[in-house]
Amino acid sequence: MKEAPRPERRAGWHRSLHLRLALCLIAAAVAAVLIHMTLTLWPVPQLAAALGRTPLTPWSWQALALSFGLMLPIAWGLASLLLMPLTSLLRALESTVLSYRDGEFGSAIAADAPGGLSELSSLMRLHSELGQALREQRRHLAQRELLLDTVVQNTPVALVLTDARERIAYANIAARQLMDHGRSLAGRSLDEVLAQAPEDLRLALAGAQDGLFSVGLDGQEERFHLSTRDFRLQGQPHRLRLLRRMTRELSRQEVASWKRVIRVISHELNNSLAPISSLAHSGAELARRGQHERVPGVFASIGERAQHLHAFLAGYARFAKLPAPALAPVDWGPFIESLGAHYPFTLTGALPAAPGRFDAAQMAQALINLLKNAHESGSAPEGVSLSVSAPREDWRIEVGDRGPGMTETQLSQALLPFYSTKRSGSGLGLALSREIAEAHGGRIAMGNREGGGLWVAISWPRA
Repeated sequence: MKEAPRPERRAGWHRSLHLRLALCLIAAAVAAVLIHMTLTLWPVPQLAAALGRTPLTPWSWQALALSFGLMLPIAWGLASLLLMPLTSLLRALESTVLSYRDGEFGSAIAADAPGGLSELSSLMRLHSELGQALREQRRHLAQRELLLDTVVQNTPVALVLTDARERIAYANIAARQLMDHGRSLAGRSLDEVLAQAPEDLRLALAGAQDGLFSVGLDGQEERFHLSTRDFRLQGQPHRLRLLRRMTRELSRQEVASWKRVIRVISHELNNSLAPISSLAHSGAELARRGQHERVPGVFASIGERAQHLHAFLAGYARFAKLPAPALAPVDWGPFIESLGAHYPFTLTGALPAAPGRFDAAQMAQALINLLKNAHESGSAPEGVSLSVSAPREDWRIEVGDRGPGMTETQLSQALLPFYSTKRSGSGLGLALSREIAEAHGGRIAMGNREGGGLWVAISWPRA
């Protein structure tokens, strides 16, 4: 903690100013006495008598008034002389304060006070140190802002900041490349920028929920994770959208998942084939020794291990042997009613009048998996909903629930094979639904709902 100045040092600081003030007062008093004596004692009374006029008496009001009038210019001059260093300092301080207000911290004043006053020297030295501290802080702040802007501009995450009117206030390089081929987005309306964007990207950015969705870019499917944050900047509401490409990360994790599956299958094969090999050797040895009554038990054990191995591999084969979809016209009414026989749900909105075109068996399997997950999320049965829509040239079926939703980590991994948030889940539901959607030339998207819960949508082209 900074030590407070001692009283004796404070008195020493003020000694010079006190001395000058005292000298000015003494000079003013002496000048007043001399002027009054000149007017009433000598030589003005003698000159008045020689001219035949009545001299002024020492305490007459005429003498006092005339002495006061002659003293005013002298007092004004002494006050101006005394205040000249203060006036110069105040002008310098006013100039530097105006520069600080305009954001210019390069101006400075000399540390030596005009007139050599110790009090003003101390003040100007402190003011100079303040200016130096402000310049250092401004320089460090500018460096941090430059570093932050460099990081934000070169991050692969697309960042878009919009104001209350959905006008783009800031967008980094990744956002400009994704949304308008690298052109500047600042000051433009978000709807204007997204007018020519893919439908899935436009729908995702128009909402306020976090989610995972797929977009077709340059003939390839790219998966994105969207995060939105609302906050106030300079007293105005703003919304920050972060778009992170998940295609490479999902591919890497998908490869890692398949490697784990291969290790599991290999481990299970070794656990089953080793006993089968041992039992076969034991059966051959028993047959050689003529102990034929024990051979049926050996064959039964071999059959049991083979049946276990067949059941284990059948679960994985069911996921890997998804046939190509047989596209055919499907009436929406009977198809949606058939889904309600498995899991109840609330139909939101009217069904399209035109029939859909898809593989009814595969799409029913995908939607049943989604409805099952919705009921197992902890949502009330009346909170599970299903809607069918036809935005632009796609069919879209969305299943929603009112469960706890998913965290950002769970959303980024939800579509991986064999991933599950349930302890007893096999992890095939969402991944199988994704495979069915992609087999139809479409995609699957998901995200958290406003007010709680999760939504999962399957979309595919009409043609």
